[in-house]
This record gives sequence, structure tokens and C-alpha cells, in this order.
Amino acid sequence: MKHRIIILIFVSFVVSNYLFGEEVLFDDPIGDDKGPGSYIYPTDSVYKKGSFDISRLEVREKGEDVEFKLTVNAKIEDPWNSKSWPQPGNGFSIQMAFVFIDMDHKEGSGEEEGLPGLNIKFEKESFYEKCIVLSPQSRARINDEIKLKAEKFKERIVVPKRTFVQGRSIIAIVPKKDLGGFSTKWGFQVIMQSNEGYPDKKDFLTRKVNEYEGPHRFGGGSDYDCDPHVIDIIVAPAKGGKEEIEKQYEILKGFKCDPDPSKWEIVRIPMVYR
Repeated sequence: MKHRIIILIFVSFVVSNYLFGEEVLFDDPIGDDKGPGSYIYPTDSVYKKGSFDISRLEVREKGEDVEFKLTVNAKIEDPWNSKSWPQPGNGFSIQMAFVFIDMDHKEGSGEEEGLPGLNIKFEKESFYEKCIVLSPQSRARINDEIKLKAEKFKERIVVPKRTFVQGRSIIAIVPKKDLGGFSTKWGFQVIMQSNEGYPDKKDFLTRKVNEYEGPHRFGGGSDYDCDPHVIDIIVAPAKGGKEEIEKQYEILKGFKCDPDPSKWEIVRIPMVYR
């Protein structure tokens, strides 16, 4: 009887380890969805308070897949009825997020520039190998946008096989083979943005931040298009402490605008490692 119990415990452990493998969790403080501290939500009522305020990122190995679960400080809604779009979407409308992954933590290894429309670069020791797109848009629409605007990054962009909403969370399921495996030693960064169905000709489905807010434009930035179009990120130690708010603001203030584009300095963002 004891042997049978031991065998059952062992089998249960193996099955559980296969279905629910390693995981990493990152918390983010509430109320820092202001980019460098000055950004203001668009004025249209669909952009509800907290909709772009990251509270947690959970990355879990689940069998042959990896689950990315991004939680914000508001219920995720679908005011533009994404299921009725010409290319039906994923059950939400206004959020758009990117999870960048540094797989080797080697200086200068990987891609430095963020995707078109974000106006960011990564720190030298935090260049990324992969970027997971959490979008309300269909896989077909995202792939079309990659061909049109992000061909340079096509080997790095990963479009989930499934993206859906659960309460305040956006969940994306990615085949592990598309990432080349999974490791808790990887570095992660979340870039919170807003889905733009009619983006600028060079922007990858991202919404701009302008000097003044409008019905569908964030305010508090610059009209020179040199500021980070980033509403929220995670910062080390990613435990959700209040000190992380000021760290975020300091990081995202690291840009310089000028009427002469040759004098622009684009913000550099670090990864978070466990």
C-alpha cells in the first residue's frame, strides 16, 4: 500500500511538473501609467482609468507552451467589438502590449531597437532576442503589419497562437518551440501601449503620444515623435514597491527632443531579471 502511495505521489509530481513547469512573476506598482510621469490618457470615455496600468506579469511554462499573463488595474473591455472586425479580433479593443525577452544577457547580443512606433532602445546588456505581441488584432492582421512595417524584426516577433481576456488579464499562449525553450534566467520587459487600428504609416499598430491629449491621443509628450510612446513598464526589482514608480519615470525621461532630428536621443530601457 505504501509503495502504491509513493508511486501515485511521484506520478502526480511528474504530471504537475509537465503541465505547470517553471514560472516567473513580476509585480508593478499601481498608479504609474503615466510614462515618464507626465503622460495623460486620451479623452474618449473608452480609455478608462487603470486600463494601461500594469499590475503583474506572469510567465509560465505549461507543457509544450508558455503562457504570458499580463494584468492591469481595470477590467479589460471590448468597446469596439473586436469580434466584428473584418479580421475578427481577440475580445478586447484598446490595449496593446509587447513582452521583450533577453535570452542570453550578453552585452551587444540581440536587437537594440524596439518595434516601430515605440520610440525606444534597450540597454546594451539588455538587447532582446524575442518579442511577444499581445494584441486585440487577428494573427493575419499582425502578420500583415510585420510585412509592411517590421520586416527587419520578423525573426524576433512572436505572434501567439491564441490571445484572450480573463477579467483584468490578457493571456497569450505561445508554443515553446517558437521561443527555443524557456528559462527563468531570461530577462523580461513589458511595454504597455494602446492598440491603434489606423496607425501612422511607419507605426506597428501603436498609438502616439502627443503634446496635448485628444479623443484618441495620449498627451503630455512631444509632437516631434522622439518621446517614448510607452505608458507603463516594469522595473527592477519588480516587487510592486512605490520606489519603482520614480525609477520608471527616471528611465522614461531619458530622451531628448529637438527640431533637428539628428539631435534626438531615444530613451534606453533595461530588462528585469530574476
